[in-house]
Parts: sequence; structure tokens; C-alpha cells
Amino acid sequence: MRKLIVSEFITLDGIMEAPEKWAFDFQDDVTGEFKKGELFESDVLLVGHATYEVFANSWPSRDGDFADRMNSLSKYVVITSDEELMWNNSHAIKENIVAEVAKLKEQLGKDILVVGSGILVKTLLDNNLVDELRLFVCPIVLGEGKRLFKDNDIAKFTLVSAKPFDTGAVVLTYSPVKK
Repeated sequence: MRKLIVSEFITLDGIMEAPEKWAFDFQDDVTGEFKKGELFESDVLLVGHATYEVFANSWPSRDGDFADRMNSLSKYVVITSDEELMWNNSHAIKENIVAEVAKLKEQLGKDILVVGSGILVKTLLDNNLVDELRLFVCPIVLGEGKRLFKDNDIAKFTLVSAKPFDTGAVVLTYSPVKK
């Protein structure tokens, strides 16, 4: 059975929105290798529609090992419209999200990686489908923006590991306590 890994860039105050605007200040070659390893340990990318749009508009025009991997991975996109998914190896999940993701987890293969996609992540956590939550915590406070967890969310996690980087960022890896 595959593991489903949620990996999020997040600020000290819990903001996950638009990391392309703030997370790069806390990345270097070492953090890049960490993210590259995470990507190469996976063979499926599972995302929501908004994250898919950002990625589909940027990765196909890039090159290099990371871009080649992003472009070749199987991508499963939770989408409610009949929009055609043009990015290479993209597949729509339009209904029965929980059942479809559970089927993906049962298949043989490497990890399933989820990035961004806050609403999808909440659904996955609520339905006990997440095996690891990796928070790439950046030492910045933004004060406003979309948060990974809302005010009334209640969830428990067990710390698996903590990996600090010279940039000041820390990757905290948690295992959700199943409900």
C-alpha cells in the first residue's frame, strides 16, 4: 500500500497561501535537495484544481531534473468542472474523492504526494487518508492569508521528525492520529 504524503510550505502563523511569494527566501541547495528527494520518492501527484492550474501553467516550460519529474509524474486532479486537463499525464477525479484516493493508495507504487490544495488536504485528513503531514515551516509571519487549519479544526498528530535547515526553515513531519 502506498503512503499519502502531504507536504506544505507554511509560515509561523499558519499561512499556506501563495508560497511562491515568500517561501523562496528560505530555500537553498540543501532544501532544494530535500524537496527533490520528496518528489522522486513519489510517482503520483494529487492536487486540487487551483494548485493544478498554477503548476500546469509553469512546469511544462521548465527544464532540469525537478521539472522533468514534475512533468512526467501521473497527476490526479480533484476538479468539479468538465475542463480538459492539458498537462501531461493528468487525470481528473470528479466524484467520490475519498473512494478514488483510497483506490490510489491501494495500488502498488511509490508515495502519493499532495502539495498546496488546502481544501483537498482537509478532506484527506478528515477521512484518515493522510499517512504523513510534512510542514516546511518558514520563519516569517504574514498576518493574513489562507491557513492550513481553520479556527474550529481539531486534529492530533504525532511528531515523526524535525529537520532544521541553515535558511531558518524547519521541516516538521507528523503522523496524524487516526480518528
